[in-house]
Amino acid sequence: MGPLDLAQVLRRLHLPTHPALLVGLGSSDDAAVYQLDAQTALVQTLDFFPPIVDDPYQFGAIAATNALSDIYAMGGHPILALNIAAWPEDLDPAILAAVLQGGADKVAEAGAVVAGGHTVTDREPKYGLAVTGLVHPQRLLTKGGAQPNDILVLTKPIGTGVITTAARAGRAQADHLADAIASMTRLNRRAAEALVAHGVRAATDITGFGLLGHASEMAEASGMRFLIEAAEVPLLLGAWDYAAAGLTTGGGGRNAAYLLEPDPAAGRIAPRVHIAAAIPDPLRALLLDPQTSGGLLAAVAPAAYAALCNDLGEADVLVYRIGEVVAGDGIAVF
Repeated sequence: MGPLDLAQVLRRLHLPTHPALLVGLGSSDDAAVYQLDAQTALVQTLDFFPPIVDDPYQFGAIAATNALSDIYAMGGHPILALNIAAWPEDLDPAILAAVLQGGADKVAEAGAVVAGGHTVTDREPKYGLAVTGLVHPQRLLTKGGAQPNDILVLTKPIGTGVITTAARAGRAQADHLADAIASMTRLNRRAAEALVAHGVRAATDITGFGLLGHASEMAEASGMRFLIEAAEVPLLLGAWDYAAAGLTTGGGGRNAAYLLEPDPAAGRIAPRVHIAAAIPDPLRALLLDPQTSGGLLAAVAPAAYAALCNDLGEADVLVYRIGEVVAGDGIAVF
């Protein structure tokens, strides 16, 4: 669902809570967190979607990496996963086996284990995971907690939405698609470990609401304003050209409607995001582009920035400085 439709659904819910529930629906974070004791909390999430690439093993690996990312976005480490699969009766079971193997291999790479799952019959194949992880309650990464003068960093380039859209249309170059798949199957494990080690408290992963959508959630949760330098946002190889050719997604349009228009139902008389008129249309589209298994966006204290970048480099994780946090609200892209 798009962010506007989802927000309208969630506004209607009245759910019970519990003192041990540290993070739930009320904070719109990346995963739920339930405290077990002073040293341990459970982190739980689930995610699944239809194929975005043709190769079934790669699809399974991408879907699993994407689901695991929510655990890393909370500063946790995954320990257990359950498969979620919807499968057509007339599709070769060997294809599903390849999907499940791709997912299981990524879960194993994360140091966790697949312990079962559930399947249903559906006309369109879908796959994903429910994942359980562990985190120290005092070392949580949440969308809130960004402070004035923090530096905004991103750990993966964007553009997976337009590239996979181009691939489905038969218009993506093989090297561009391969680069996107490599990004989508790269775990956020080392990035998250480095953020926690350097005392970062505010982070999220970039997925279906796009860079600006998830940045907006962070800014709102933190009660801060984010300034994003559009020219500093890293792009996957070929992404600009596909966006310029109009190979954008319906999800990007839904993200734009939610972020760039007022939302009276939420009490907002001004848009959540302002994009400077000078930003070229292809870049504007990419900033709104839904991502699959994107990187982590974090707000880093200036005193920790240099050491964090050094540690990420040693862990072979690229890190991009894309803006800063200031007092105020909303997002300004310039």
